[in-house]
Amino acid sequence: MSVIDEGATDALQAALAAEHAALWSYGLAVAFLDPAERAQARDDAEAHRTLRAAVETTLSQIGARAVSAQPSYATPQPVVDAASAAALAVVAETDALGAWRSVLERTTDRPLRQAALDALTEGTLRCARWRVVVGSPPAIPVFPGL
Repeated sequence: MSVIDEGATDALQAALAAEHAALWSYGLAVAFLDPAERAQARDDAEAHRTLRAAVETTLSQIGARAVSAQPSYATPQPVVDAASAAALAVVAETDALGAWRSVLERTTDRPLRQAALDALTEGTLRCARWRVVVGSPPAIPVFPGL
């Protein structure tokens, strides 16, 4: 990886923070989801875990100290059932999409841009699945991450 500037590093740190939050959110959501949705949530959490590890590695390679996860996060609404848990998954994915779009917009480093685009693409599909579960049309927003 080539050297990336401070703006791109900040955006990457924000993406890492979003990945931490998404993992925490999925950890909460699985306690309330139905078995089929629970399996999907676990798969989605694994995708975020993989992204988190990749971002931490990248930050280490460029000599930046990775932001730490918070002990807990505030949810936009109480999570009390499967519907509110699925809604939390939508929020987690939407927030992560915004962070990855920011990385894409703030770097000219080709490998980092490709990684951000891949994260946006995969995240859009995860978000679409959860938007269908909660009945929030359109399944895929016009500009994911915006």
